[in-house]
Amino acid sequence: MSYLRRQELTGGERRLELTAGTTALLVVDIQERLCAAMPQAVVEAQTRNVGHLLTLAARLDVPVIVTEQYPQGLGPTVAPLRALFTGQPFAPFAPFAPFAKTSFSAMRDAPTAEAVRATGRTSVVVVGLETHVCVYQTVRDLCAAGFTVHVPADAVASRTKENFNVGLQLISLAGGVPTSTEVVLFDWLKVGSGEIFKEVSRRLR
Repeated sequence: MSYLRRQELTGGERRLELTAGTTALLVVDIQERLCAAMPQAVVEAQTRNVGHLLTLAARLDVPVIVTEQYPQGLGPTVAPLRALFTGQPFAPFAPFAPFAKTSFSAMRDAPTAEAVRATGRTSVVVVGLETHVCVYQTVRDLCAAGFTVHVPADAVASRTKENFNVGLQLISLAGGVPTSTEVVLFDWLKVGSGEIFKEVSRRLR
């Protein structure tokens, strides 16, 4: 194997790895009226998975940024996720202050883009709605800006399975890394010991 090939593999491995100290979590538009238009079983599973990610992000000091698309019309972030920010682990994120936007891509909203850059993190985990619209366009712009982007497929959703699948394909073509909630959680943790690992394991049962 040539030296160049070894370097390419090493770079690819770095792109696939997530560490809590270099990652931010971007929660895109998980709002009441958008969720009401989704298959409810899908929304319930997605909300639960995003909750797992938020909870561990708080424990590991992963910065969290939340956006809301035209909240006057689509409503606020769903109550189960808003409620997480009032719990003790989320003191670093209080008060709950989502970024309102009208652009589909969160990175084309100047305050949101600045908040992402201000974290100083090089990787972003993106979750939210809808996979083929706001999530995809956000991922595309993040990748173009040089961020490594991971998208847990079980923490994003679209109104139809067809658009969900197309969205994931486009995310991959744009340079995003399709993944799952558990992959992200355990990559952040790195080791299967300690109190935080036990907390995560209990939540996933």
